[in-house]
Amino acid sequence: MRSDELIKIVEADGWELARVNGSHHHFKHPVKKGLVTVPHPKGNLPKGTVNSVLKQAGLK
Repeated sequence: MRSDELIKIVEADGWELARVNGSHHHFKHPVKKGLVTVPHPKGNLPKGTVNSVLKQAGLK
């Protein structure tokens, strides 16, 4: 999965871009706790990274 596809999934769940630190985009949610960090721009992300981001977002 590409990083832009993963960002679309996270944003569709209500996460909003909080800040960009180098090549990492940090998202926060108005209701859910914590931050979700997505490396971007990146071609194909490893499965472990995708699963970790989805877990951080509470989507898995």
